[in-house]
Amino acid sequence: MVSKIRVLLGMLVLLALAIGAIALLAAMKADAVWFRIVPPGILLLGASVAQSLGWFDKKAGN
Repeated sequence: MVSKIRVLLGMLVLLALAIGAIALLAAMKADAVWFRIVPPGILLLGASVAQSLGWFDKKAGN
């Protein structure tokens, strides 16, 4: 079973990291291709790693 609160908080943390990456890329004046690769990559890879580690699962008895 999936904990909705944990998913929400986890995705908010990943969103903050993606926004930070956008700010960093903008400060570095990176090419547009990096803006299309890095932020979605942070969200997708972060979410899949969190799911595979079981961070979004409810604990027994909850």
